[in-house]
Amino acid sequence: MQLAMIGLGKMGGNIVRRLMRGGHECVVHDVDSQAIQSLTAEGATGATGIDELVAKLRAPRAIWLMLPHGKITEDTIALLATKLSAGDVIIDGGNSFYQDDVRRAEQLASKGIHYLDVGTSGGVWGLERGYCMMIGGDKNTAQRLDPIFATLAPGMGTIERTPDRDRHDARAEQGYLYCGPAGAGHFVKMIHNGIEYGMMQAMAEGFDIMRSVSKENIPANRRYELNLADIAEVWRRGSVVSSWLLDLTAAALAKDESLAQYSGVVQDSGEGRWTVQAAIEEAVPAEVLTAALFARFRSRQDHTYAEKVLSAMRFMFGGHREPPAT
Repeated sequence: MQLAMIGLGKMGGNIVRRLMRGGHECVVHDVDSQAIQSLTAEGATGATGIDELVAKLRAPRAIWLMLPHGKITEDTIALLATKLSAGDVIIDGGNSFYQDDVRRAEQLASKGIHYLDVGTSGGVWGLERGYCMMIGGDKNTAQRLDPIFATLAPGMGTIERTPDRDRHDARAEQGYLYCGPAGAGHFVKMIHNGIEYGMMQAMAEGFDIMRSVSKENIPANRRYELNLADIAEVWRRGSVVSSWLLDLTAAALAKDESLAQYSGVVQDSGEGRWTVQAAIEEAVPAEVLTAALFARFRSRQDHTYAEKVLSAMRFMFGGHREPPAT
């Protein structure tokens, strides 16, 4: 299939590369001309502007946006709406607020343009591992683009099948899923990231407690000098808390147990806040997810070893670089 990608950053560029490896044709655009040149050298078709990008696509066109949520995404969709035709589709693969998706889909539908929101997880590792995708929007449009999603998804891999799944959607086992109408994809991804906050916070606090047991205020007969890198490694091997986040933490600790390169300032990208807002709207208790979000706020005023562990995980899975400590 043919697909255009706008936004060739850490994820957008590698999504294009994975698609081209799978035999798809990609037209690419970014404000950074070097990013365009890099991908054209690998086989993509470059476009220096939106008009050129649209002109190089065959109808019905499919354009994937991999941009930061907010104004740049809104402006790009508004511009595309003036250039595209009925039957074309805009895909937002970034981390947009799901309520914005509902509004956009309604506005674009009046022009006959389809809109899909695709929550995309995989970070900087997606090129090799594949991308987990949660899809919202028109079901028929999502089905038409299934070859794109199937190529990007991780596939079954070596993970054992869950018992009693025969009556469920087989695509979930491949690593992608149609979740429902407009906004549903980003809603599920939003909750995914909210859970991620809680999991990361729990792990970070645990390592901080283990590191702090060597402090002088602890009685000498209960004071331990624990090797955190080795503990992270042994937990990877058959433990209940084994996970990809633990894998990344183990790698960071093996390199430098002090995590000196990390300031302890931890950013939040929006989904954690939106998850808490949804919990409030639905009157659902979310103590862990809320506390994990507030811990990130506090990290910008006072920094602990736990925050350095969080920063290390964010860098390892997503290439996120935190600002320096103030």
